[in-house]
This record gives sequence, structure tokens and C-alpha cells, in this order.
Amino acid sequence: MSIKIAGGTEEDGIVVGNTYDKYSSRNPIVRWMMNGFEMALSGFVSKISPTSIHEIGCGEGYWVLQWNEQGFSARGCDFSRRVIEIARENASNRGMSPSFFDTRSIYDLNAEKDSADLVVCCEVLEHLENPEAGLLALQRVVERYLIVSVPQEPLWRGLNLARGKYISSLGNTPGHINHWSTRGFIQLISKYFDVIEVKSPLPWTMLLCQPRR
Repeated sequence: MSIKIAGGTEEDGIVVGNTYDKYSSRNPIVRWMMNGFEMALSGFVSKISPTSIHEIGCGEGYWVLQWNEQGFSARGCDFSRRVIEIARENASNRGMSPSFFDTRSIYDLNAEKDSADLVVCCEVLEHLENPEAGLLALQRVVERYLIVSVPQEPLWRGLNLARGKYISSLGNTPGHINHWSTRGFIQLISKYFDVIEVKSPLPWTMLLCQPRR
């Protein structure tokens, strides 16, 4: 069983714990949504057959461990020391190497250390005080492909309100400081990468991109 950080946990004033554990939910609607997310992400990964994967903002390592079990060479980083400790514990518990994970802020990505054939950055940009600086950092490390996703707004907040969550914040999930519609997100990413395919697994926007040559 994977170890997870407590919901709403903060580190250095930033929310690092999922306020809602989507991956372990027994709610049939949440499971349906997560299946859609997984199908979209896995579809992109299978389509491009990367030689190496680096997940930026890997959390407790859910996807990195899955990809390694599927035979991909995958690693992950996250700014949170506590989250990376948990990711390493989860790797050890599954008989895998804790060295798959490293502590690193997106802003500090280094081309020599962090480059990969495929870079994945899902559910990260909405948390950043400076998302454009984050995208500039991603440009340094994406060799062939980038997969990036964010919550689709205002649908995300509307769904939170519909289930009675975060009413005082108008449905905004704690830690989300940026909000994009699908169109707005494509416009942002297109300033830094060529968007080659768009998927919208409810309620997210997910893009497959390539560096500009």
C-alpha cells in the first residue's frame, strides 16, 4: 500500500498534501474521472514511447512507480522534502529504488541533471506563483515531448461547489492560485511550446507538446 501525505499539509507556507485523495477514492464518480485522467495520460505516453520520463511535481510517486513497473525509465522530483521522503518510502515498499526521486523546485530545473525525452508536469502550474517562470524552466529540460495538465476552470470550482466543498472560497481548492479555461491554457502554453494534441478528461485540460525548434 502506498503512503500518502495528509490532505492540506503545508510546507514553507505552500499546500503540499492533496486535500482530496483522488486515487484512492471509492466514490464512483471520482473513480470515473480518475480513469479518464489515467486513460488520457497513459494514451499520450504510449503514443510517443519515450526513452526516459521525468515527472516534475511527482508527489508521492504514483505515476513514476507505475511507469517503472511498465518498463519505462522514469524518475520524479518535487519541491517538498516531505513528499519526496514519502515517494522514496513508497518505492522501497514496492521493491524499487528510492533514487528514482529527488527534491527539486520546478524553478531550479537543470538541463544537465533533469532533462528527459518526455517531461510530465501535471497538476503543478495552478500552484505556482510564477507559472511563466515555471514554463521557462521546463523549456530547459524537455528534449522531445512535454505533457502538461491543469484543472479546467470554471468547471473545477463549479464541481467543488456542487459537492459542497470550499464554499467560502467559491469552490477554489486550497493551493490553487492560477485558473485557466482550456482555451486560456492552450494560449499560455503556446507561448513556450508547440501544442500538438489536446485532451479534456473531465475536469482537466491535458496537452501534449513539443519544444519549438
